[in-house]
Amino acid sequence: MKIRFASVNEQKIRETGEFLRQNGVEIINFPVRIVETQTEDLNLLVSDKLLQAFKLIGKPVFVEHSGLFINSLNGFPGGLTQTFWNRLHAVRFSELIGNLEDPSAVARTLIGYCDGRKRHFFKGEVAGRISREPAGEEGFEWDNVFVPDGYSCTFAELGGVHNDLSMRKQALEAFITHLRGI
Repeated sequence: MKIRFASVNEQKIRETGEFLRQNGVEIINFPVRIVETQTEDLNLLVSDKLLQAFKLIGKPVFVEHSGLFINSLNGFPGGLTQTFWNRLHAVRFSELIGNLEDPSAVARTLIGYCDGRKRHFFKGEVAGRISREPAGEEGFEWDNVFVPDGYSCTFAELGGVHNDLSMRKQALEAFITHLRGI
C-alpha cells in the first residue's frame, strides 16, 4: 500500500517512512509548504493543515504535527510549540519551563488523514517533564529538553528507545490499524 504524506521536514519524513515501511506501507512524500494556522489548538491546526494539503494534492493524504503541552501553563504552547521553540531554543526553553514549580508536560502527536470523503485523526502522547537544561544530541528539536515519565534522561539521550516510546509511533500505530481496516 502507498500513501501520500504532506511534509517538508526531512527527519519527520524519514522516521515516519521507516515506521510505515516496517508495516507494509510506503509513503509518497509531497513536500508542499503549508501555512499553518497559528493556534494552541492542535486539533484545529491539524484539521486546517489537512484540508490545505488535500486541496493542493487532490488525493488521499495525511499530515502530522507534534507539540508540547505544559501543565502549569494550561497546555501552552500546544500547537504553537514550533513558534515558541524557534524564538527561545533549547537553553532558554529549559531555563523558563524546566525551572517552573511544575515542569510536567505532555508531548502529543496528531495525525490527520483525508481519504477524499472524510477526515480521520490519530493521537499519541507521552507524559513527562521539561528538563532544567538541554541534554543529548539526537532527535527532533525539543527532544533534548523532554524527559518522559519513568526515565531520568531526555528523549534525545534515549537513542533507539525513544522511537519505542514515541508519541509519533503511537499515532502511527493507530493510523496503521485504520488503514488495515479499509
